[in-house]
Amino acid sequence: MSKKKQQPYVLITGGTSGIGYELARLLAKDGYNLLIVARGQQDLDRAAHEIKSAYQVEVLTLAKDLFRRKAAFEVYDFVKQQGIRVDILVNDAGQGQYGEFINTDLAREIDIIELNIISLVTLTKLFLIEMVGRKNGRILNLASIASKVPGPFQSVYHGTKAFVHSFTEAIRAEVKESGVTVTSLLPGATATDFFRKADMLQSKIVQDVNKLADPADVAMDGYNALMNGDDMVVSGLKNKMQVAMSNLMPDEIATQNMYKQQEPREGVIK
Repeated sequence: MSKKKQQPYVLITGGTSGIGYELARLLAKDGYNLLIVARGQQDLDRAAHEIKSAYQVEVLTLAKDLFRRKAAFEVYDFVKQQGIRVDILVNDAGQGQYGEFINTDLAREIDIIELNIISLVTLTKLFLIEMVGRKNGRILNLASIASKVPGPFQSVYHGTKAFVHSFTEAIRAEVKESGVTVTSLLPGATATDFFRKADMLQSKIVQDVNKLADPADVAMDGYNALMNGDDMVVSGLKNKMQVAMSNLMPDEIATQNMYKQQEPREGVIK
């Protein structure tokens, strides 16, 4: 058996920045070798160099655009070609788009659905089948507290994250006796590049920097839940309170509260 096959690997999508990068560091610190998937080779090279220098683990990189339907299958094929075994899958990659639905770009929203849902489902199925066959493995899917309430100005993003969380909880129940755990991580607004990519910098929630969580703290919550085999974790006390309150409110009121949090600041056209 090759050296690569004897060593545990973690596959992380979106692992070059934000929560994904912090999760990669935590897992590398534990001695896991990594396969990081992202779109830009320059960002991949930087992240790989930083993690290898700090933790002396092997870091493979793969530049793939998971907006493309075939890309997730190509990631799986790459793993097979490398002869490595993925013990942990972290589906972190995800994007949103800010604005009223009637004004936003449909093509971009379809791409977001491809990334947030289709690529996640594809990778989860392909690697979950192998994990169940071995009776060992862990999967962490990045949902969001957005999964718990409809989100005006981010309708498609909230919808995709509702899918991710529901999907994750469902397949966890299906494989509960298999030795494989599937965990859903629900962060709130976090200080990452998400808001810039979503054209969301003018929203009220981003203007109040005190409301943005540290991605390292979110990653630690996700890491602990993953390694404990928990079904889900809401990261941060304020987010836990918000989810609990939303669960008690009628959907209409919870949605209106989210509207107020995410609407543009005064003077900005929607």
